[in-house]
Amino acid sequence: MRSPYFDDGHAAFRAEVRAFLATEVLPHAARWEEQDTVPAACWKLLGERGYLGLAHPRAVGGTDRDFFTSVVLLEELGRTGYGGLRAAVAVHAYMATPYLSRVGSPDLCRAYLGPAVRGERVAALAITEPGAGSDLSALATRAVRDGGHFVVDGTKAMVSNGMTADFLVTAVRTAPATRGPRGATGLSLLLVDTHLPGVHRTPHPTLGWRSAGTATVTLDAVRVPADRLVGRLDHGFYYLMRGLQLERLVAAVLALGGMDHTLDDLRAFLRARNVGGEPLAQRQALVHRVADLATELAAARHLVHHTAWLYEQGELPSVECSMAKLHTTELACRLADTALQLQGSHGYTQTSTAARAHRDARAATVAAGPSEVMRDLVGRAVLGGDPAGGSL
Repeated sequence: MRSPYFDDGHAAFRAEVRAFLATEVLPHAARWEEQDTVPAACWKLLGERGYLGLAHPRAVGGTDRDFFTSVVLLEELGRTGYGGLRAAVAVHAYMATPYLSRVGSPDLCRAYLGPAVRGERVAALAITEPGAGSDLSALATRAVRDGGHFVVDGTKAMVSNGMTADFLVTAVRTAPATRGPRGATGLSLLLVDTHLPGVHRTPHPTLGWRSAGTATVTLDAVRVPADRLVGRLDHGFYYLMRGLQLERLVAAVLALGGMDHTLDDLRAFLRARNVGGEPLAQRQALVHRVADLATELAAARHLVHHTAWLYEQGELPSVECSMAKLHTTELACRLADTALQLQGSHGYTQTSTAARAHRDARAATVAAGPSEVMRDLVGRAVLGGDPAGGSL
């Protein structure tokens, strides 16, 4: 579909990325799913091609490209049909490391962001806890200052890249929780090396997103050097407010690519499978179901690209990000469910692409704020209330 947001340079980059993924990633992606990991060699390849630094400064090896170049990369990652792979790369490049490029000290950027952009170190974002997800005021992991260190205790759950990450950008409580005019305070961001004594990682098997290497991370009296503080003390909530909008926008873009893959897979099946002497693609009932889903996907694409344009203009379109994330991830579930249903017993096979899409789609409706929270944020904004309200 022609779009005013992309130019010939974006088209050339899309062709480049698609060819790279087809030759260097897709032949191995099924094995990575079985192994619950994205291997170090893949990270290095992504770094060498510059794909991990599109949104990062040139000073640390990034390319500082326009945001729609990132949209192209994220859509093509989604089109691979492997939710764990796309989640792993997105968490590393767009959810964890942006905090370093935005508010990290020059020393932190040199020591961590540069290697992350080159694919030499893998990053993860550790926010969610067993007893606290979207409500930041309930986060209980504590960091207590002790001389030149912070002593960190707590547990982080559902950490994508958790099993392979070299460092975690971690939300910690450095002051008692209070509620100001924009929500919970007393949070800070700390960069925690996963090799430090007291860091324990346990695999957390999930229904989908298998190659993302999801883990539970326990921090037991971990002594983190004080210079690993990301940004200012007790300002973590405000950093997360902005970072979570980008997370939601990225999730929406990834969902677009995932839906493209699912629709392509369904189209190929309906064209190839004959029943009663004609292809299923000729059956009016099926044609109409596909038409409705394709129309919804086209509408979702315009919503997401418009939101990306607002973000690129320097705005923080929090309501639009929530709308885009809500609509695309829920639509991806409906499309995946229909694709599996229309492929019958073939789709219900555990190893089918339809089954994998079905498993992976649901995860995106939970990550970066579940659909129920997105509805609450959008509804409050529409009705004139505070769209933030302290719960993200």
